[in-house]
Amino acid sequence: MHRFFVSEELIQGDNIFFPADLAHQISRVLRLNEGARVIVLDNSGTEREVELHSFAKRSVQGTVRAQRPTEREPRTHLTLYMALLKGKKLDWVFQKGTELGVSRFVPLLTRRSVVGSLQSLGDVKLDRWEAIAREAAEQSGRGRLPQIVEPQLLEVALGEVRASAALPLIAWEQERSKSLKEALHPVDGSRPTRVALFVGPEGGFEENEVLSAQAYGAIPVSLGPRILRAETAMVAAATAILYELGDWEC
Repeated sequence: MHRFFVSEELIQGDNIFFPADLAHQISRVLRLNEGARVIVLDNSGTEREVELHSFAKRSVQGTVRAQRPTEREPRTHLTLYMALLKGKKLDWVFQKGTELGVSRFVPLLTRRSVVGSLQSLGDVKLDRWEAIAREAAEQSGRGRLPQIVEPQLLEVALGEVRASAALPLIAWEQERSKSLKEALHPVDGSRPTRVALFVGPEGGFEENEVLSAQAYGAIPVSLGPRILRAETAMVAAATAILYELGDWEC
């Protein structure tokens, strides 16, 4: 069944009121008819099976026929702190990261980021990223939308992580002694439930940025012997973390 995230205020008891954009998608793009059933989500972790009716030019209504908790959200809360990249490369990271199970995205302005300033990004790009994540969450069967935070300076993000309970990791191509897998499995046998992963831009983090991250408690890790493109490293590392911590088990 097709899946749609809707605002909480559009769910009134067992009645669902689809907004104009979703009504257009339902009736004109997907060409669903009265009596068809879809899944409606409100970002709370609950999914509702809804029977469609009352088709109009700019609206569609539905009635809840079943309700259940979603079962596809990851157990590990992964925040991906990712350096801003040229063009639309981050669009792909938002899409694939959402499909994989990233819980939170924080774009970063680093010394090698190819953008002028945080102010130059504006709200338009944030809206686009949210739309990409929403579509990916619907396609992949997720029950919650990942949080997307406005771009931050690296130093601000490091301070945020130090105040949290997450395991802070920073991917660095010059790290030779500790692999990502080793960092995720400490000698005491504990399993982290929250991970904060920092991945740099094209050319990677500068050494002084890594040293600064270490001062905030971040652990430098290697992503293997090959040099990856920045967007590849972001998705590959997120995949490895969720796999190693059991989020790919049936």
